[in-house]
Amino acid sequence: MTEKVAVEKADPVDPSGSAPVGRPKRPVRRAIVAALVALLVWLSWSVGSALLAPGNDSVSARLAEWARSHHLGNVVLGLEKLQYHLNPPATGGTPPPGLLVAPKGASPTAPPSTHGHQGGTARVALRKPLGSIAQPALPGEGAWRSLVKVHGQPAVQAAFLRPDSVHTSYLAGVVWMSSKLLRFNLHPGFDEPGGSWPVPDWIPPGQRRGLVATWNGAFRLADAHGGFYLDGKTAGSLVDRAASEVFYRNGTMTVGSWNQEVGPGPNVVGVRQNLHLLIDNGKVSRKINTSPQFNWGATVSNAYFVFRSGVGITANGDLVYASGDALSAHTLARILHRAGCVRAMELDINSTWVSYMTYLAGGHPSDPTPHSLLPDYQRPANRYYEHTSRDFVTAYAR
Repeated sequence: MTEKVAVEKADPVDPSGSAPVGRPKRPVRRAIVAALVALLVWLSWSVGSALLAPGNDSVSARLAEWARSHHLGNVVLGLEKLQYHLNPPATGGTPPPGLLVAPKGASPTAPPSTHGHQGGTARVALRKPLGSIAQPALPGEGAWRSLVKVHGQPAVQAAFLRPDSVHTSYLAGVVWMSSKLLRFNLHPGFDEPGGSWPVPDWIPPGQRRGLVATWNGAFRLADAHGGFYLDGKTAGSLVDRAASEVFYRNGTMTVGSWNQEVGPGPNVVGVRQNLHLLIDNGKVSRKINTSPQFNWGATVSNAYFVFRSGVGITANGDLVYASGDALSAHTLARILHRAGCVRAMELDINSTWVSYMTYLAGGHPSDPTPHSLLPDYQRPANRYYEHTSRDFVTAYAR
């Protein structure tokens, strides 16, 4: 009886006489599997670290920032443009009631400050109404109210108005801040600009007494076309002609074009740059709508109506901040100009990043309660009472 012998089937041979053709050898397969496992482990660690980072950034914001940091900005851009086209801002209608009527307790008083009061006993009056852009005006539209008093004076005043005659169901908030009654500080974020700084990336207990207001910073440095400077250290590079928030040793701040209206010096302690000026020499820039080099948001163009924010300086040296939904770069500039800015710049955009808060001392002057300027900010009012990923500005009573 003939015994059957098992014969192992050989891999096919290339007729040219080269190496056998067939499935990858086990070492190659193992290398591919190991690489995929390593990629998944790194991806899980990287995304997980972003999701578990401190602060109150939303999950969507954390994922978007992670993607931008890993060269996937075009993917984020495409998704944001798609979202905008699927959900454009509403046209027509009227804003919800409430903001145009002075809320109860709208004039909290900041606690006494250990800093000297500049300006002596000069009285600060409520500013002249802004008037309405959209017509006819609604009752209370554009009228100023006191949000925070310092030494009995209305140091922080706010007005609300519709941004244009089309998006009439939205209100932009405008804030005037006295440079004589307040002092201003620049803070870093742990991601933007990142790194180690002598100033904290939040407002910790023990640094809240006399706190009056906070507002958001600007674009990521990769998109800002400018740099960040604080206490002798620079992230990125300070760029000539870039729009700049500039902070001085005496607690004042201004806005201007770098190495033109403003520049380096021994009294400069902080600089935050972002794009080019919206307003210069008292005039809205004509390049907002005509120059392709003016990019007012990598996520959306200058003509898109989204949440935007900006800050400017008046001829008297006081500060004005504005923010709101359904704003283009041009309508933001027009509002800041109407509020008296002779120079102004755009800050961050999108509801994820924009916010302005005032603080009510009440019975706890060392831990004042924050209040948001607009109800439709995504961020909670206590945003800066936690470590924050983006830079921001604080205002304290003098």
